[in-house]
Amino acid sequence: MTDLAPLRRALLSVSDKTGLIDLGRALSERGVELLSTGGSAKALRQAGLTVRDVADVTGFPEMMDGRVKTLHPAVHGGLLALRDNAEHVAAMEAHGIGPIDLLVVNLYPFEETVAKGADYDTCIENIDIGGPAMIRAAAKNHGAVTTVVDVEDYGALLAELDAHDGQTTRAFRQRMAQIAYARTGAYDAAVSTWMAEAIGETAPRRRVAAGTLAQTLRYGENPHQSAAFYTDGSTRPGVATATQLQGKELSYNNINDTDAAFELVSEFGQGGPACAIIKHANPCGVARGETLKDAYARAFDCDRTSAFGGIIALNQPLDAATAQEITQIFTEVVIAPGADAAAREIFAAKKNLRLLLTDGLADPAAPALTYRQVSGGLLVQDKDNGVITEADLKVVTKRAPTAAEIADLLFAWKVAKHVKSNAIVYVKDGATVGVGAGQMSRVDSTRIAARKAEDMAEAMGLAETPTKGSVVASDAFFPFADGLLTAAEAGATAVIQPGGSMRDDDVIAVADEAGLAMVFTGQRHFRH
Repeated sequence: MTDLAPLRRALLSVSDKTGLIDLGRALSERGVELLSTGGSAKALRQAGLTVRDVADVTGFPEMMDGRVKTLHPAVHGGLLALRDNAEHVAAMEAHGIGPIDLLVVNLYPFEETVAKGADYDTCIENIDIGGPAMIRAAAKNHGAVTTVVDVEDYGALLAELDAHDGQTTRAFRQRMAQIAYARTGAYDAAVSTWMAEAIGETAPRRRVAAGTLAQTLRYGENPHQSAAFYTDGSTRPGVATATQLQGKELSYNNINDTDAAFELVSEFGQGGPACAIIKHANPCGVARGETLKDAYARAFDCDRTSAFGGIIALNQPLDAATAQEITQIFTEVVIAPGADAAAREIFAAKKNLRLLLTDGLADPAAPALTYRQVSGGLLVQDKDNGVITEADLKVVTKRAPTAAEIADLLFAWKVAKHVKSNAIVYVKDGATVGVGAGQMSRVDSTRIAARKAEDMAEAMGLAETPTKGSVVASDAFFPFADGLLTAAEAGATAVIQPGGSMRDDDVIAVADEAGLAMVFTGQRHFRH
């Protein structure tokens, strides 16, 4: 078979009519015969183009509300026949089957229908059958047939035809075939995932994840690793749906850290200005404030050293005063629900500073799935969407926390949820003052967080460490009292933890002896 394949006859059957008329006209001008179905044929005809209905080719009308129109040998024979196989050619001639050299199909909008919250029956009706069948047939026969499934490839198709005198190269057809199979694979994945959820199947026998390329990255976590960023069609506000107004292209680590930052700051909703500063996917400062500028300054003061070159997430639109403050040091990314004109102008002077706007906050309680690849497999779990309120707290010590301590305990708990385990977070007056993350022992995290607070106090010229009078959160229970004692020695007065250790009684006794108030949440937040 030669490398070049002529394009004389095309079948166009699309749900998304974007660019259809221009494509049909361009093909017609190149002498290509147009076949089409239903609404596509109508649109082409209304544009003054000559088009032949598939029903005329098959000898059968479209029936069953359009469910049956292209599932016919006259169509699939034209797509699947090997042009250099004498038996195939003879069969085509014997049965009056004409070859189809180009298939342009995009599928019923199943994913969009599900995203709109349609009912079960409506979703079922938006499962395309004929489209995927034709795509798979045409893509299999890419030795002779070109398959186009994305509007964005119309231009590339026409450029290919112009470059090769109305023909396509094998390399082009192979690339289009790969895209086509990825599309049908993603489509089937969307259907099976939706159906599993619809029937309450939490662990289906087979699970498929799919994504659409959003960005080819310069490299991955390190320069020797290649990487790319894919989106999954979710409408959840965040790094994947944000608009980047300015700055350099996001890197692999930028995307990962920005996601962590925005998910954390979204925990605070619209309940007053809040800021989270992230470094290597861990928070180095989180705070509320009277203003957004105040929240940023208080978050920055938790760990000024680590904040350099960090990611900043805000729960309210960026304003000029906060923008001015942020630009005083080097920052990689700022992500916020919005930004006013004055803030944008200030950031414009920092051309490398990336500004992402999300037009909303993520819902920390919304259900979702998370995926993690391991060697030879995939770990799938529900997203950690646990949310604790004051009513969920169980006081286990003789002293109950004060109202001010409860407010800080709940704040610390929200932050600890987003810190790598073992996680320890000291909070005072609605701001983190020490964070210990990712240590192999909980007592080490407690010591590190306290030591970082001491270092910050020294650097800022404070009379005492800010952990004096703070509260402390632990993402999992204290297995021994040593971590609790270390927190008490650092000056913490109240503790929030899940509870559930076989030594809870010993830990509670130590807390009582130290005069600490302690509450259990009954919920753990391991984050690995």
